[in-house]
Amino acid sequence: MDAAKQIAVEREAAAGLSQRDREILEFERHWWKYAGAKEQAVREKFDMSSTRYYQVLNALIDRPDALEADPLLVRRLRRLRASRQRQRSARRLGFDV
Repeated sequence: MDAAKQIAVEREAAAGLSQRDREILEFERHWWKYAGAKEQAVREKFDMSSTRYYQVLNALIDRPDALEADPLLVRRLRRLRASRQRQRSARRLGFDV
């Protein structure tokens, strides 16, 4: 294991995340490498529906220990979520986004 990967593993372990939480963050880092649709990969890897997966993911990225474990990924996911929320709100109010 190279030094950068070892540091990442130690940082995640210290952050207090569960094994599943760490696996979800890892999956979000590299999900495009899986063959087929993301929803199918979620079902196969985590044995949960895509709706449940996104509920778990959204709760996870709100946690300070997830931010500590992988700040770049968590901030990117938070930005994407906020952007989608703004788009939905604008559509409901009849604004062009």
